[in-house]
This record gives sequence, structure tokens and C-alpha cells, in this order.
Amino acid sequence: MKFRLIKAVSVLAALAVAACEQKTEVDVTELEQSVVAEAGVPEDLASSRAESLSNLDYRLHFDIPADQHAPIPASVSIGFDLADGRAPLQLDYRQAESSILAVSVNGATAEFSFSDEHIVLPAATLRSGRNRIEIDFVAGENSLHRNPEFLYTLFVPERARTAFPLFDQPDLKARFELSLALPADWLALSNAPLAQRLELPNGRVEYRFEPSDPISSYLFSFVAGKFESITREVNGRRMTMLHRETDSAKVARNVDAIFELHGQSLNWLEQYTEIDYPFRKFDFALLPGFPYGGMEHVGAIQYRASSLLLDEEPPLTDQLRRAQLIAHETAHMWFGNLVTMRWFNDVWTKEVFANFMADKIVNPAFPQVDHVLNFLVNHYPAAYAVDRSQGANPIRQALPNLNQAGQLYGDIIYHKAPIMMRQLELIVGEEGLRQGLAEYLRRFAFGNATWPDLIGILDTRTDIDLAAWSEVWVNTAGRPEFRLASPRPGGAGKVLLLQEDPAALGRVWPQQFDLLTFAGRQPASATLTVSSPATPLPSTVAGETLAVSLFNADGQGYGLFPAGPDLLLLWDGLQPVQKGSALVSVYEQLLAGSVVDIPAYFHVLLGLVQDEQDPLLLRLALGQLEDIYQALLTDVQRSALAAACEQSLWSSMTAQPDSSRTKLLFRYFAAMVASPDRVQQ
Repeated sequence: MKFRLIKAVSVLAALAVAACEQKTEVDVTELEQSVVAEAGVPEDLASSRAESLSNLDYRLHFDIPADQHAPIPASVSIGFDLADGRAPLQLDYRQAESSILAVSVNGATAEFSFSDEHIVLPAATLRSGRNRIEIDFVAGENSLHRNPEFLYTLFVPERARTAFPLFDQPDLKARFELSLALPADWLALSNAPLAQRLELPNGRVEYRFEPSDPISSYLFSFVAGKFESITREVNGRRMTMLHRETDSAKVARNVDAIFELHGQSLNWLEQYTEIDYPFRKFDFALLPGFPYGGMEHVGAIQYRASSLLLDEEPPLTDQLRRAQLIAHETAHMWFGNLVTMRWFNDVWTKEVFANFMADKIVNPAFPQVDHVLNFLVNHYPAAYAVDRSQGANPIRQALPNLNQAGQLYGDIIYHKAPIMMRQLELIVGEEGLRQGLAEYLRRFAFGNATWPDLIGILDTRTDIDLAAWSEVWVNTAGRPEFRLASPRPGGAGKVLLLQEDPAALGRVWPQQFDLLTFAGRQPASATLTVSSPATPLPSTVAGETLAVSLFNADGQGYGLFPAGPDLLLLWDGLQPVQKGSALVSVYEQLLAGSVVDIPAYFHVLLGLVQDEQDPLLLRLALGQLEDIYQALLTDVQRSALAAACEQSLWSSMTAQPDSSRTKLLFRYFAAMVASPDRVQQ
């Protein structure tokens, strides 16, 4: 996700406090001169506020008119305990100073300065202990997403400050008490249960919500507008869904699955974590045009409506994506919401936990799916696409300022990180990881934690140095490259699998994966544990390894593996996961320049697409086919292959036994077809 973040100013309160320790008499003017201009929300500012502020609560009111272009009068009352009231205090507010109508502190009108989207309160207005700041303002609309008949908030990663003044950082959790004045025919949904719905004298209504559980500011949210509401009880838990879909048949054929998938996800997570759903309610809203698949606001998840309301007879892949999306956002209630990263450099932790859990959660709901293959198809191509590039980034990145937080999102945290987590699970064991995560959630419940905090917990469950392991896998970018080294002349010695660092930094990615070799088309397999630059291959397979071999046959490893198109000649004798691994590895070698005859490989893919029945493998092969056709073939090659490609895709599409695979093939046919007759067809 990308966000437009603009300037802010930081108060280096820690420097002021340090100065105070050396003086018995404090010069207030000197302290207030410690305000230093700096863009964004720097980490040192966030750290100093986290040390000095506690027990936060926000009482918010928004008076939302029916006219989406009319201003929104609003107010906020902020209560907090202040450890030291001898330094100025900075509130985040990224709007014009003219939108601030009144400011009072502890019951008295307060003077303040406003600079670079920050309200700075003088130390003289504050006191050690309990304080309350009250501000009347006109709400900023950058993150309110107003439409003619509805609006929704989206404050991740630090966009709450575009709407109202606050301390906008993840480790200052607070209780939010919200009230909304709305048109009479509007509904509203927020993080906490509804306390009252009042009829106002002016023909409008007011929704008053109870105080929320302690949450980070980016998780505070509300939705309001003309919605239809559906409430169900699933496994004893009451859930409400808001939507604006006018096709009642579409709603009817999807609504049962939507509620059931949420219920299944909640039950699975409660059993896995041994922690009951930690918040007081669980609702969700389906929003037209929502920019992401979903957003995990506590008790009020937001989804893109089209991601959940599927067309008739959707492909299995679409059903899987919906189930995984629901499982992902539900998993966030524990991983991200109950325990939140301390700073956005660990934003990936909430995403990897949610993705990792989602892949586990969907298994019971889709017994007909090969879930190991599904994991491979969903994660490996996207992760490799970044890690093979010059712009590869580590999973965990430094973040000196929140104005750069939007740059941290991407395929590395969404796709490489789950692969890393699966390798971690191999080290500590499935039960060891489960117990470690449960301890992590209990220890930091309703608080904040870092990735090293979790590594410290898991490190007690293995003899392997997890800090060193994490340093390579998590803190550095890229992937290893593997190649085979032949025995010395005369056949002495073993075949070696060499792991090389393409950045020449001498790194080794410790990992485990399977090797499958073929002797007279009879496969032999072995599990390899690779923890050094050179790994001798087992004698049971080494003799055949220099012929045809499939590395990462179980889809557990990570890197550029030796592979050639001859692997695909063994297609019929491979298991589904092995087929997927072969497709991925050969394609990566093609992009690395090892597969020279690209048109020949294109023909091989066409043949596989013609006959393959597994929708996951079909989607993987079709994706490669389209990429090669559009980006890797020359114009002459594409022209020579066009007729055969179009005919093959059309005949395969029309021969499918069910509509889901027909639709899948049609998408790629439509994307690649160019001849007038086929376009008309």
C-alpha cells in the first residue's frame, strides 16, 4: 500500500528531560526551544512520547452532513497521564491551522503553536499526572473517503492525523469513544458496540458507541451511510454485515459462505492460540471501490465488496482467494490487533502472521485442494519477482520516520515472509511454533511487541541460534543461488550442492527441502538440510543428480534452484506439488538466462495448459504463458506463435468440463488474443 505523507515537526522531549536532571530550577523558555523542526513523525519523537504518555483515551464526535461536500464539524477530548509535565507536547494533525477552532487544556483555554501539521502545547499548559486536551475543529477529509451516500475511514499507517488531532503512532494504544451525528436514513459501524441511537430534534440521528478496547490509532475506524444490514449468529457469536449491493440474488448466493468462513476462521484461531476472541464484537462492512482486499479494523473489518460477493459459479481459485482474505483479516484480530508492532518497521509481522495463519485456516474448508501446492503458487512467484531484482528489500526494514511507512508494504512481506515462517516452523516444530506464538500473544496482549521479542521466545525451543538465522532471512534482501559441483576428476568425492550469495556477502540461508532424482524414470528422494555453502548430496541420489533432478520437490525451500525444461518431460510422473515446483524453478532459470529457447518452452507450456486439470497448476502455467507472450518473445516470435496460441487456448477453454476452469482460461485467452476473428469469437 502506498500513502501520501507530508511534513510534521518533532519535539525532542527526551533532550529536555535530560537537561532538567542537571538543573534544580527549570527555565520553561529554554525547554520550549527544544522543539526541533523535522518532517514526518520521527522514531525518536515516537519513542519519547511512548515513554511519557500512558492511559490514553479519545472522545470523538463528528457531525456528518448528507452533502458530501459540506464541512464536517468535529471535536476531540484527549485524556492521558503525563510522566513529566515540564516539556512541550506535540499533537499530530495534518490539516490547515485554520481548521482548529478552539483548544483547551485541563479546563482552560490554551495557547498553542502550529507548525508543519503539528499542534505544539507549551509546557506551562500541562502538568505531571492526568491531563485532558479538548479541541474543536473541522475534520480533515483526506482519509474519510466520502461518497454521495456513505463514507468510511482508512487510517493505516498514520493517516488518522489527517482527520483529527491525536498521538498517531502504534505503541500509544487508547480507548476510542465515538459519537456520530448522521442523516436519519444512515447506518453506522465502529470498533465498539453501539451504546445508543438517538433521534435528534433536527431530524437527524446520533450514534453513540461504547469506549473501544485499547487499540492503536491506525485501527480506529467507522463506516456510515446508506447500507443494508444483515445480522447472523454463527457458532454462538453475533455478527453484522453492512453492504450496498443492489443485486439481491448475488447477495443471497454469497451471504451464507461469507458468514460461515468468518465463523470457521474465528473457531480455528481460538483453538490454535488458546485465546478466546479478544474483543467485544465482530462485524464487517462490504464497500464498493475499497482500495484493498480488506483492512482489519478491530470489530469492524472493511472489505472490497467484489472480493466477497462473487459471480455465479466462481472458479475455485476465486473461492480460495475469498476464503484466504477472510481468514487473513480475521487472523489480524490476534496478530496485529491484540498484539501490535511497536513501530512500523515490524508492520510485516502482523502481515506474515495473518498470511501464515490464513494458509492454515482454509485447509478444512477446502479438503479438495492441495494446500501445499496452493501455498507454493500463491507465494513463490510473487516473492521471487522482487528478490531476483536489483530493488529487493529485506523483510524487516529500518524506518526512521513514519512518513516512509507506506513503502514497507509489498510482495516481500506478503509472500516471502510466509515462506520464511514455514522454514521457522520446520526448525522449532509445528507444536513448538504454536506454543511460542500463544506465549507471545499472552505476554503482550493489548500491548506492543517486536520481532526480536518473538525470536527470544522461540529461541528457547531449539538449539539453533535463531537470532543469527533471522539476521539472514529477515534482515537482509535477496535469495540464494544453488548450483551443482561435479566430483573431482576420476569420480572421487561427492556431488556438492553449492549455495552462493549473489550479493557476494558470504551469506548462507539455512533451510530444508526435498530433492527428487530420476534413474530410468524411477524417482529417488532425499531431504536436504542446507546450512553451509557446500552440502554433500546423499549417496543414494548423488549418482543421478547430474542427470535429471528436481530440487525443492516439496516446495519448502527458497532460492534459484538448478532446473531445465527436461523436468517438464517427466510431468505425468510428478505429484502436484512437484509439478508446481518444477514450473516455478524452470521459469526462474528462464528469467536468469539459462533457458535459451524461449519459444520451445512456450510450446511446452501450451501443451501443459491443453491437458492440465488442476486449477492451481493451470493458473500458474497460464500466468507464465501470458508473461512470456507479452514480455519475453520478440515481435517476430510472437507473430509466429499467435495462431497456435489462440487456437490452443480456445480449444482448451471450450473442452473444460466445468465453468470455473472455462472462466479461468477465458481470462487469459481474452488477455492474449489479438487476431480479429478470435476477438470477435
